[in-house]
Amino acid sequence: MGEFVRVAAASEILPGEMAIVELDGQEIAIANLNGEFVAFQNECTHRGGPLGEGILMGDVVECPFHAGQFSVRTGEVVSAPPSEPITTYAVQVEGHDVKVEKP
Repeated sequence: MGEFVRVAAASEILPGEMAIVELDGQEIAIANLNGEFVAFQNECTHRGGPLGEGILMGDVVECPFHAGQFSVRTGEVVSAPPSEPITTYAVQVEGHDVKVEKP
């Protein structure tokens, strides 16, 4: 198991919302799925759109550029135009801290 780093306070990301954080020079998006936190790369694999600025619909994020959709749990493409999945990261919540495993 890798090293987990604090990226946010749980109270900063409300249920159904996302935040963009930096981890080792990479932008990572954190989503709060009704108390379950998930982390995934912020860059869409289609044209590089900022996924953390997109629309979160349940456990699917829609890119704000061309409406491609990904599962925030698995990274798999849900709806084209992207054809490549996004990277997801392990998350731990300790007390009030959201921690993400370093890539």
